[in-house]
Amino acid sequence: MTASSTLSIPTVGDVPRHLAIIMDGNGRWATRRYLPRTAGHARGVQSVRRILRACGEAGVQYLTLFAFSSENWRRPQDEVSLLMRLFVQTLEKEVDKLVTQGIRLRIVGDVSAFEPALQSLIAEAEKKTAHNDRLHLTIAANYGGRWDILQATRRLLAKRPELIKQPQEFSEDLLTPHLSMSFAPEPDLFIRTGGEQRISNFLIWQLAYTELYFTETFWPDFDAKHLAKAFEWYRSRERRFGRTSAQTVAAQTDSI
Repeated sequence: MTASSTLSIPTVGDVPRHLAIIMDGNGRWATRRYLPRTAGHARGVQSVRRILRACGEAGVQYLTLFAFSSENWRRPQDEVSLLMRLFVQTLEKEVDKLVTQGIRLRIVGDVSAFEPALQSLIAEAEKKTAHNDRLHLTIAANYGGRWDILQATRRLLAKRPELIKQPQEFSEDLLTPHLSMSFAPEPDLFIRTGGEQRISNFLIWQLAYTELYFTETFWPDFDAKHLAKAFEWYRSRERRFGRTSAQTVAAQTDSI
C-alpha cells in the first residue's frame, strides 16, 4: 500500500512514475471522417498499443487507462455492445504479448456487471501477467471515482465494524488499502485527450496532487510525439505538495 501524497511527499522525476489517461475523442474522430463512432473506438486500440510501447521505453512504471466509466452505460446500446466486444477481442489478442513484454495487467472497476465470459477473460489475463513487473498496466472498466470511495468504505466497515461507533478512528491510512488503486502510487501526471477539461469521475481520490494535462488531440491520433510533449510540459511544473517554492528547491538539493 502506498501512502497518500497528502501525507507523504513522493520523489519527483523527469518522467512520471504513474501516468493516468482518459482516452477521449474516439467517437468525434470517427464522426469527422464520416465513419460510425464505433470505428473510432476500434482505431483507439491502436493508440493504446503505441502509448504502452512509448511508456515502456520512457521508464513509466504505472499506466492507468480509463476505458469505460460507470456512466458510459448511458450511451447508445450498439456503441456499448461494440465496446464490450472490443474489450473481449483485445484481451484475447493482446494478453500473450503483455506476458512476453513483462507487463502486468489489472482491471479495476465493478466487473460484476460484465458478461460471465468477459469476467473469465479478465481473471485469466490478470493471472497470466501477475508475475510481470516491467510496467503495470491498469484498465479502469465500469469504474467511477465515487463508486471506488464508496466500495472502499463498505469494505473497511465490513472489516472494522466498530468504526461505526468510533468514527474518530476513521482515517486515510485505514481507507486507502481498500481503494481499487491501492497497489500503485498516486498518479504524477493525468492526460485527457479530445479537448474536454474535466476528470469525469476518474480517480477522484488519487488525483488530489496530480498534474493535469489537457490536449485537443483525439485519442486515435495520440502517439509518442504527443506523449513526449506532455512529458515536456510535466517537467516544467513545480510540484510543491503544499510546500513553498523555497522548500521544494531545498528538498531537491538535499536529494542530489
